[in-house]
Amino acid sequence: MTTTCLIMAGGKGERFWPRSRVNLPKQFLNISGNKSMIQQTIERLLTFIPIEQIFIITNELYAELIKAQIPNLPVDNILIEPVGRNTAPCVGLASIIIEEKFPDSSMIVIPSDHIIKNEEEFVKILQTAVVVSKLGENLVTLGISPTYAETGYGYIESTSEAVEINTTTVYKVNRFVEKPDKDKADSYLKAGNYYWNSGIFVWRTAVIREYIKNLMPELHDLLETMKAAFEFREKKDVIRAEFSKMPDQSIDYGIMEKADDIYVIPCVLGWDDVGSWTSLERIDELDENGNVIRGNTLNIDTKRCIIESNGKLIATLGVEDLIIVETDDVTLICKKDKAQEIKSLIKELKIQKLEQYL
Repeated sequence: MTTTCLIMAGGKGERFWPRSRVNLPKQFLNISGNKSMIQQTIERLLTFIPIEQIFIITNELYAELIKAQIPNLPVDNILIEPVGRNTAPCVGLASIIIEEKFPDSSMIVIPSDHIIKNEEEFVKILQTAVVVSKLGENLVTLGISPTYAETGYGYIESTSEAVEINTTTVYKVNRFVEKPDKDKADSYLKAGNYYWNSGIFVWRTAVIREYIKNLMPELHDLLETMKAAFEFREKKDVIRAEFSKMPDQSIDYGIMEKADDIYVIPCVLGWDDVGSWTSLERIDELDENGNVIRGNTLNIDTKRCIIESNGKLIATLGVEDLIIVETDDVTLICKKDKAQEIKSLIKELKIQKLEQYL
């Protein structure tokens, strides 16, 4: 059975503004290392999946960026969403296209913008997940073993039912849990059988299509309409005509929170979803004062700050717990505990019709 992969690359990365912009979002930036996040994602996969079996789903804005950054990817493997409709339609559309090229293949679904330091272990776990997906009508997910009580992630609770595959322990899932408050996150950490939801999934195309049929019939009917139309019309024309009719729903809510036969593989990967500027504290080395410093800076009595210069000197004196980011046309100054709220600046820029800064 063939192994394929769908990389989701349509996000705007708004909490990483002002470096992440509409025309160059986070997944196309060099956040860690000398290659972009999507290029690093592709490199990990190429160790066991040929490029012809890798697909990227994105929006029209980013198709040329993908061609430029991944020139060896077949053009037909770039799937264009005409409008954003969350991850369930994205997965559904990809499943019928992949199924046509590689019938009943195992399909890895993975975001384009994650940091993974332990790449060898990551590949081993993905290969194990593929094996589990072939053993039955199974949906498999990677659960990140939590290192602290994070409130910004959803969690996966496992049962005690487990099997060993390729020397890796695989647990049956009890339930998916929404982002918790601090007390609940503390209790999940202590319980030991809760994992961060990585947003990485593995299943057979035929299996996820059957789950969509049973749990999201409206989406299933639209996919069947598209599949039939592919025989007579250009795929891009069919997608443009039908995709906007699809429900705006995540694969987590639409399928994973309701399905049976879900398995989780606990992982320790040096993983980070780089969700906001404070992620750099987990990715970069801190200086003796707990700062993340990138670029041209002069810092005196500066503690626990994240500072990134694009060339101009950023000089700080006597400040603590700030995010300071300079780009060609924007300087962001933000308290670290407001990092998750940077989207409110994006909203205000739109209200004030300052789209040139987006």
